[in-house]
Formats: sequence, structure tokens, C-alpha cells
Amino acid sequence: MKPIDIAFFGTHTFAATVLKGLIDSPLFCVKKVITQPDKPVGRKKVMTAPETKLLALAHDISVDQPASLKKYTYDADAYDLNIVAQYGKIIPESIVEGPTHGTLNTHTSLLPKYRGASPIQSALVHGETVTGVTIMKMDAGMDTGPIILQESIDIHPDETYAQLDQRLAPLSTRALLKAAPAYVAGELLPKAQNDAEATHCKLLSRDDGRIDWNASATNIYNQYRGLTPWPGVWTTANDKRIKLLHLLPGAEKTDHAPGTLFTAHGSLFLQTITGTLEVTSIQLEGKPATTSEVFLHGNASSLPLACR
Repeated sequence: MKPIDIAFFGTHTFAATVLKGLIDSPLFCVKKVITQPDKPVGRKKVMTAPETKLLALAHDISVDQPASLKKYTYDADAYDLNIVAQYGKIIPESIVEGPTHGTLNTHTSLLPKYRGASPIQSALVHGETVTGVTIMKMDAGMDTGPIILQESIDIHPDETYAQLDQRLAPLSTRALLKAAPAYVAGELLPKAQNDAEATHCKLLSRDDGRIDWNASATNIYNQYRGLTPWPGVWTTANDKRIKLLHLLPGAEKTDHAPGTLFTAHGSLFLQTITGTLEVTSIQLEGKPATTSEVFLHGNASSLPLACR
């Protein structure tokens, strides 16, 4: 079988894993990588290239980095298929339908559940125990296209977004390597989603990380799992932001009011309406991140502290 000529759209670490799988497979010929522009990173704002760009250049693959795809054009007739993996921008219908076999997307949920921009985070925040990946044929809608193949995976009880994203990347790669050749050969036919079962998730903002002290310990812990490392979970005390960088399940409810940051047995805890959460890493506004042990050395006298 002739290798499938691919234009690949992807930007982040997850996408680089998928791209590497395509490059290494004799079933595919990746002829072009379309990724986001280089961006300033860190306090020194060092211009940094996406991992997919670096990988493509290392394999002598052509790279385009359009700021927007609204006016972007490429010779779609030169490709059998587009493949998309965490590209991060809306792809116009003209590009989606350009190649001979259209466009396949690796979506990190079991569609039609969690259509949208934050499927991994949303699964964790909602306390899901199972998720997976969907290889779908893209259409003009938001993750509404027909399904080619799905693979599921159990979610670990204390898994965070970064950890689950890392595990889903190779699963997505294996699913794509299985699905794409069979789809192009006509052996796997797209199956329409059941729109009545669809749920949606949104593009996250920093405000999504704010803790609601009317929520249970389990819900706050799941919020932490889904939103770490970004936007992270946070609260305020004395009109200053407090970022809670690492949490662990705690114990039963104490006499402290919900939202209280307190110390017990040499450790730092947060009280919720149903129980406590242990804080092992914390960052006060205007201060560097620190372990709770270091934090307690300098701030124990200010505890307990009411957060809101």
C-alpha cells in the first residue's frame, strides 16, 4: 500500500507524540506540519518554538506557522488526508474538506461526551473514572463529526490533567495508526454521533480555578486535578491571591469554618464543608512557590487564615 500523504495540524506535547508516531510509521508520509507561531515563554520571554515544529525540522518536514487559518492556503490536492491533534485554533471548513479523504481529528474524550476545548480537564473536574480518545472525521461543527474509532482508558483516582494528557497521547497515537489506514482503504466507515447524548466543555480561563467554598472536598479536589497546572486552583485571603499548587485528600471535617487555612501536626490543611484537603505546595501573591513546610516556618503565626 502506498504511504498516505499527510498534512499534520498540531502544536503541543501531546501533538508531538502523535506526530512522532506518524513519522515512524511506514504507512504515512508526513509532507507538511502546520503549527502555531513561536511564543515568548518564561519571565525572560524567550521566543520558543512548538515541539511539533522542532520535531518536523529534525525530520526535514516543511513547517508553516500561520497566525490565523482564515486566509491560509496550501495545495490540498497534494495530500490524501489532514490529521489534527491539539492544534489549538479553529480550522476552516475549506481546509477540513480539502484533501482527498478530508480530515481526521484525535479528540481526547469518548464523543459525544465533552465536545469542546477542554475534554481532559472536564472529565477530571467532573470526577469521571473512565475517558478515552476518539478518532473522528471532522466536519463544520465543534467535534460533531462522525466517529471512526474509539479507545477507552481508566482514570487514576489522584491523576492530574498533565498526567492524564501524557497517558492519552500514546493511546491516541495507537488508535490513529489503526484507524487512518483502514478509513482511507474504506474498511472503517464513519459512524454518526448521537447528538442527544452530547455534552460540552469550554475554553478555560483563570477564573475557573477559583475555589467555591460551598463545594465538597471531593469536588474541590477534582477541580484541582483537572486544572493543574493551568489555570490552577486558587483562593484569596486579605485581598491577596493564594495559589494551591499541590493538594492531597485530607480527613474528616474539623471545627474550622469552610475556607480556613490551618496547621495541624506540622502540616497545612484547608477546611471544606465536608472535610479537609492537605496543602503540600503553595504560592502567595507576589511570592515564589514553596512547600508547605517552608511556608509554615514563615507564616505559622498568621494561621488559621480565612479564605474566600
